[in-house]
Amino acid sequence: MTRRWMTAAAMAAATLTALIAPAGAEAAPALTAAVHAPAAKDCTTMWKAREGVAVRRPGRLDGPVATMHSPIDHYLKKGEAVRSCVVAIARTSSGPAYRACGGEGHIWRIVRGGQVPQACLRRV
Repeated sequence: MTRRWMTAAAMAAATLTALIAPAGAEAAPALTAAVHAPAAKDCTTMWKAREGVAVRRPGRLDGPVATMHSPIDHYLKKGEAVRSCVVAIARTSSGPAYRACGGEGHIWRIVRGGQVPQACLRRV
């Protein structure tokens, strides 16, 4: 809907410019601007596993965020590098969502194959 409106606004501006320009003058350049959204940057944030850790996929009953009881997709070995730019935040009524790798928290890093507790990763 917004793209159609922006395109219609650009066409209206070009039409208005053509109507205002004198009849004998050369065609004035259109006053339209680029209406494209900036390109998304590629994800370049790298993380290394502090120790061996399971990559978990949220189960049917878990919702969008994994739990410590979610099915395991695969394991990361100690020192294995993964790319992650997105997090999933587990909201709990009391206490942390996980206790893993010597830490606790509620932020899960989304990696290929599932989610990993952020306490188990360090930024490279």
